[in-house]
Amino acid sequence: MDQTLDRRRLLATAALGGVVGATALGSLAPEAAFAAEAAAVEPGAPDPNFAEGRISKISGSMLLVTGSDTVLHSIRITDGTSIWKLHPTTFDRVSVGDGLYARGVRLPDGTLAADSVWVNIVNLHGHIAAVGRNVLHLDHKGQRILAHVVPGRSAAVYNGTPAISDMSLLRVGRHVQVLGAWHPDTNEIDIATVYAAA
Repeated sequence: MDQTLDRRRLLATAALGGVVGATALGSLAPEAAFAAEAAAVEPGAPDPNFAEGRISKISGSMLLVTGSDTVLHSIRITDGTSIWKLHPTTFDRVSVGDGLYARGVRLPDGTLAADSVWVNIVNLHGHIAAVGRNVLHLDHKGQRILAHVVPGRSAAVYNGTPAISDMSLLRVGRHVQVLGAWHPDTNEIDIATVYAAA
């Protein structure tokens, strides 16, 4: 069985499926702040100040992004744009093929001037199938996800306590919520924060 997830399926099932609920577990920091920034939009109407999709071209400070609904977005990165890719980062770390969510202000020409961009962000729930050295094997809705622990970057939150780097309390069979960054075209992610019961 091919265990590689396509970008649309992984992002659709993982990224937006619970970021707001995760705030009950504690501070989510920059990696999930986008959920709290949602502007008031009529139910069922698209948010004009939000774009999502996969980067198909980078030209100067412009990103051409193809949305999961095939809508094309032009996104302008400015000096004030905050960029997250597993951690706050810079525009030179963004690549063609990356998936993203962007929030900003729609300009008269249709371009989105981005305030914030979240690159390859995922927020998924699953069960730990196996624990290895610097890796968790997760079962996410019947799919296997290989979640890499990034030394010096990944953190765990147990029972709502402050985040720590110690992953030793994670156990096979336990339910976890993982915020992280997807490796495009794979079933792999890097862990930013894993939430679990101790």
